[in-house]
Amino acid sequence: MLWKLYYILITFNPACSFLSQTYHSEGHSGQYYTLPPTHIQKLFPYGLPPRFQLQIKTFNEGCVMVRPPALELISYLKRADYSKPPLRYVLYGDIGTGKTMSLCHALHYCYSQGWLIVHVPDAHLWVKNCKELLPSSSRPSRFDQPIQASQWLKNFKITNERFLSKLKTTQRYVWTKRESTEKGQPLGELIDQGVNRMKSSSDVVGAVLRELRLQAGGATEGEGAFKLAVAVDGVNALWGKTSLKKEDRTMVCCGGAILTALSQTGSVFKPRSAYLPSELLGEEGFDNMEPFVPVSVSNYNEKEFESCYLYYLDRNWLQHPHSRSEEGKKELIFLSNKNPSILERLCAFL
Repeated sequence: MLWKLYYILITFNPACSFLSQTYHSEGHSGQYYTLPPTHIQKLFPYGLPPRFQLQIKTFNEGCVMVRPPALELISYLKRADYSKPPLRYVLYGDIGTGKTMSLCHALHYCYSQGWLIVHVPDAHLWVKNCKELLPSSSRPSRFDQPIQASQWLKNFKITNERFLSKLKTTQRYVWTKRESTEKGQPLGELIDQGVNRMKSSSDVVGAVLRELRLQAGGATEGEGAFKLAVAVDGVNALWGKTSLKKEDRTMVCCGGAILTALSQTGSVFKPRSAYLPSELLGEEGFDNMEPFVPVSVSNYNEKEFESCYLYYLDRNWLQHPHSRSEEGKKELIFLSNKNPSILERLCAFL
């Protein structure tokens, strides 16, 4: 859900051609395009995989491979009827196949088309190893996570700065006896309340999501009209067991969620071999997400592996003489089974 800019498409010719991300198609599968640095800073203040962030620092550029799952997802977004209720899309696949990067590619498409972005980069952090868990001051049966809520609001503000003065609150919000946000105030003021007053941050997140749900879309384009992209990585973490405990040591239950990705990392008490939606979402999560469009993410095909290998060669990431030979390439294929994550880790030592 979701300005026309041009990005560099690396084709190893070695000449580079220019191609708008809007026009990525199957013919570009296996090729790379460059994320503009300003987009990385604004769209992904937090959310890119840690090892990809390290690669950006190493190569001084953020290059993303154009892969079939992202192309499939973007094609659905282009053809969807947004006058109807939003569709849910679920990226699934084995560990390290590139679900998060495919989600980020699709999310970058949404951002480049001027959509407002609601991004939850790692849902499992909300249900596991929480730094601070407090009983909700407004709803006694619920629990607040003020640190995570405040950080999420800061990132949301960075990503959607251009919307924050246009969108106005539709009601008055009372935080304390002395603090409130009046109806008709810019959304940015509401967010600042959560950033500056950590005690209110969880309630502010709820208020922001409520405002976006009420105002997204609209019959006509114009001042304040916007399309909304909701992206949750590790969405399966929002159902089932958590590792959070109340003061009496009993477990905290959670229920959840339209771009989503499943993650084994976010699957508390699930086997590492599980990767199908039915396995990771569980019965409750599957029922809540349905109906959704499943998008499978698999290991590199031959063209994608060759493109990644050539990219590492071109950037002198592969320096061991044997790794640059045909036999060395075959060993990398054998050892990684063309798994993107395993291949990247193997090449980091060469």
